[in-house]
Amino acid sequence: MPRILVVAPSWIGDALLAQPLLRRLHDKLGRVSLDALAPAWCGPLIERMPEIEEVIASPFAHGELKLRARWKLARELAQRNYDQAIVLPNSFKSALIPFFASIPLRAGYAGESRYGLLNLVHKLDRRKLPLMAERYAQLAEKPGAELPLPLPTVRLQVDPVNTARTTARLSLDRSHPIAAFCPGAEYGPAKRWPAQHFAALARELGKRGYAVWLIGSGKDADLAEEIRAQSAGVCANLCGKTDLASAVDLIACARLVVSNDSGLMHVAAALGKPLIALYGSSSPAHTPPLSLASQPGSARIVKIDIECSPCFARDCPLGHFRCMNELAPARVLAEIDALCGPAHAGD
Repeated sequence: MPRILVVAPSWIGDALLAQPLLRRLHDKLGRVSLDALAPAWCGPLIERMPEIEEVIASPFAHGELKLRARWKLARELAQRNYDQAIVLPNSFKSALIPFFASIPLRAGYAGESRYGLLNLVHKLDRRKLPLMAERYAQLAEKPGAELPLPLPTVRLQVDPVNTARTTARLSLDRSHPIAAFCPGAEYGPAKRWPAQHFAALARELGKRGYAVWLIGSGKDADLAEEIRAQSAGVCANLCGKTDLASAVDLIACARLVVSNDSGLMHVAAALGKPLIALYGSSSPAHTPPLSLASQPGSARIVKIDIECSPCFARDCPLGHFRCMNELAPARVLAEIDALCGPAHAGD
């Protein structure tokens, strides 16, 4: 049985967009053993992917080279006798460990002078493969081969026992339908819908019988508290009270998810949840929720078209933030009604 090491991306959303590649490898090769080398913050998510046998923690922070430590880890991995490595990040340092581990086949995209480190080198045609998920899935093929489309459908695994434990620990009431709001975005403020808009939407959903859970990391706690304070008691601020695995459990409880373009948006898509995805500085042409194609009608992209969007900046370079400020709560509520039906809370 072939053994393959997948060097995973460092961003949560990108890690989820790699799952169709993993499914494609299983479909193509039959019996195959896939391990993932992943940062600690992505590990709990990749462990929920049924295609992966083991997640190996990568101890390196963003930007760290630590050549000696990479060599040491690589020599440990060499004992596993992998037949192939697939390197998803485009950086030079991400290709070092498979090379140091003497893995015979090392696939990835050309970039940062990686010839030699990689020996199955793909050249990216951005126009032919506009989606990040397609670019990752292409690495299951030989360089230059056509990518079979559509991409395979994928799902994260959720254990109902873990979900029950998480909700009990946080004393959460599940007797009402749950709307999960994911107000953060690790990349920067330009991807975040304003707090007052989230709060206004929460108040409207509260009138329809929803409880609203604000889900995110500790970095989102202050923003979520601002939303909670303006929500007339509808919202529960859970940001920073869970790890990533528990956040997955909470999103699995939701009847509806409203999220910025973030890692948790891709979690909701991977769980097959009805999803409203809010885009401002980024573009759904590159990183849309996977469920948009695999489960038509389960997700809706909401954005406004202005001349400066998408800019892909962390902060609004023009200072007006129109792409999110002018995306009104009433517009988002109308999209929710179109997705779920006007009487959705009582369904």
